Amino acid sequence: MAVGARSGHGEPERRPERTDEPSGGPSGGDAPQEARSQTAGPGQDATTVTSSETPASEDGAGRGGSGGEGRGARRDEPKKQRSFWKELPLLIGIALVLALLIKTFLVQAFSIPSESMQNTLQRGDRVLVDKLTPWFGSKPERGEVVVFHDPGGWLGESPATDQGPVASGLQKVLSFIGLMPSAEEKDLIKRVIAVGGDTVECKGNNEPVTVNGKALDEPYIFPGNTPCGDKPFGPIKVPQGRIWVMGDHRQDSLDSRYHQELDRFQGTVSEDEVVGRAIVVAWPVNRWSTLPVPSTFDQPGLNAAAAAAPSALGLAGAVPLVLWRRRRALRKTGRSIVVVPAAKG
Repeated sequence: MAVGARSGHGEPERRPERTDEPSGGPSGGDAPQEARSQTAGPGQDATTVTSSETPASEDGAGRGGSGGEGRGARRDEPKKQRSFWKELPLLIGIALVLALLIKTFLVQAFSIPSESMQNTLQRGDRVLVDKLTPWFGSKPERGEVVVFHDPGGWLGESPATDQGPVASGLQKVLSFIGLMPSAEEKDLIKRVIAVGGDTVECKGNNEPVTVNGKALDEPYIFPGNTPCGDKPFGPIKVPQGRIWVMGDHRQDSLDSRYHQELDRFQGTVSEDEVVGRAIVVAWPVNRWSTLPVPSTFDQPGLNAAAAAAPSALGLAGAVPLVLWRRRRALRKTGRSIVVVPAAKG
């Protein structure tokens, strides 16, 4: 019709002089553009056209996901999570593996069983031992507190204790992952006084311990003790690859002084027996502290023996060079003496 054709460019035209013309409706006026967009075309059902204008998300949600979009939405739904009790064994397994790796390669806790390191360490203290740096070639140094395996005969035969099957099994599991000390392992903890190549000595009578001729100032010794207690020793040349160890409680420590007759190494301990360096007192909390190297081991001249070795090697290498240069100079001098008289003649 003419009216429908005229309304294709927007709102229906209205004549200004006509005020009684209806504004449009089902019985006369032209339909608005929005209404016309939902009008069924030839051969189409009005319901079908109207539903096609409905957003896909509303169609899928409102109709229970009966269409293709609804099925896709169900596929995108997150999967149901496992229950806590199903994941708990996996979490425990991961924690145990991490604890085992830490104990093997990083740090391990040790319990102090005696008073041999008082007052630096008390009976019952728990210390953390660095096991990482030895993997990179680090060697024990003077002044460090180290844990080492029994070299043989230091601890003697420990009496067996019956803890019962449950307690014994629990201790084995916890010691395996590093949370408790092992009942089978025999480890000791002492302070390194001298290393391979050093000469260590203590004459007694309140005389200090000397390393390479330098007296040690040892404020960490248990109050009332003398530097070597009742066991003077030395001079002893520590073999390469071994260490001389002593407890801070000098009169209550069966250390290197008391095992000089065990073997040909005169009471020294192999570096291979060292588990690691104790770095922190971790328990009890009120005892928390670090275990630094005392300043007396940094005094000048203490490493004189070690410093002399490179100097000697350098001198040995320089001697042949000096002799060769001297011989060459003599040869030149001899040739010049022969040539000069011949030129004058």
